[in-house]
Amino acid sequence: MAEGASQRKIIHCDCDCFYASIEMRDNPALVGLPVAVGGASERRGVVATCNYEARKFGVHSAMPTATAKRLCPQLILVAPNMEKYRQASLAMHEIFRRYTNLIEPLSLDEAYLDVTDASACRGSATLIARKIRQCVRAEIGITLSAGIAPNKFIAKIASDWNKPDGQYAVTPDMVDEFVKALPVKKLHGVGKVTAARMHAMGIESCADLRKSGEEFLLQTFGSFGSQLYRLCHGIDEREVKTDRQRKSLSVENTYSQDLPSLESCLNELPALHQQMEARLQPVLHKYRVSKKYVKVKFLDFVSTTAEHVAEDSAITSYTHLMTEAWNRGARPVRLLGLGVRLSPLENSSLASAPADAQNSRCEQLLLPGVVE
Repeated sequence: MAEGASQRKIIHCDCDCFYASIEMRDNPALVGLPVAVGGASERRGVVATCNYEARKFGVHSAMPTATAKRLCPQLILVAPNMEKYRQASLAMHEIFRRYTNLIEPLSLDEAYLDVTDASACRGSATLIARKIRQCVRAEIGITLSAGIAPNKFIAKIASDWNKPDGQYAVTPDMVDEFVKALPVKKLHGVGKVTAARMHAMGIESCADLRKSGEEFLLQTFGSFGSQLYRLCHGIDEREVKTDRQRKSLSVENTYSQDLPSLESCLNELPALHQQMEARLQPVLHKYRVSKKYVKVKFLDFVSTTAEHVAEDSAITSYTHLMTEAWNRGARPVRLLGLGVRLSPLENSSLASAPADAQNSRCEQLLLPGVVE
């Protein structure tokens, strides 16, 4: 942040089990019962989200529906209704705009808000977050949790602190102690595999990362070490971007056991494809598919990507792409990714954005919780 600039006030808004909350709102008979929104188990479906009653049984998003049903036999599975969720998201953003125009959507149910210069609620980010939560509950019928902090990294972590239906504020004077105590798995980009590697080195918290020093982190984790060093000190200077353009959208899964053959990789395609479709549908009013691609990372961490021109995201040709990518290494696989390249629709405001701005704002959307 430039010298003399105001200390940022960032709110991270995150709905509580969004899809499931909408279904419980519309069918009160579901309240208090374990509910998941997702695809049918007989079609290798996955859980898009589930309510807190289901989570008590170990059910979580991105889990195969068949596994979820084994963990919780009484689980009520509801097919997703993306249009209904999209309408609720639009209503929520109307509420956000009452307080600021600096809004960065991350998904249908999640966004960053920059309220640094907001005049409502006497300029208090904490009071603004409280008002937003009250309005979402009263007008949309669901609950939202919020994190308030001087930057995006800490605000996102804080929004998870008092879930569900809560908020947590990390003031500038709290940042150092708050971040020091964070487990390394809370850091953006640290998945299960990297966290396990850190734990093996005796690095459990951000305080441990600080002791390691930047040079050690660079030597051990490459260029990612620089990001780790900044995050473990609570440093994140990213601005809230209101008009990002995506160039691609994908899901990736790192497997706890390597997939030994091409057949085992092909067997993972339906579940990966369903995850990707759930992420893709909300953005198709702004983008069109221009290419499909498959990413394969082998057990020795060598990666390859196969892609071709396409006009849709249908699963059919992904089989050929997976076969092509696997044959380049023909050995066990630790990570699979499925994605599409995107171009803005002609009637979208993104289509006329300057090329340099487009390049700086493109983001690959990854599925939280299963990405390394």
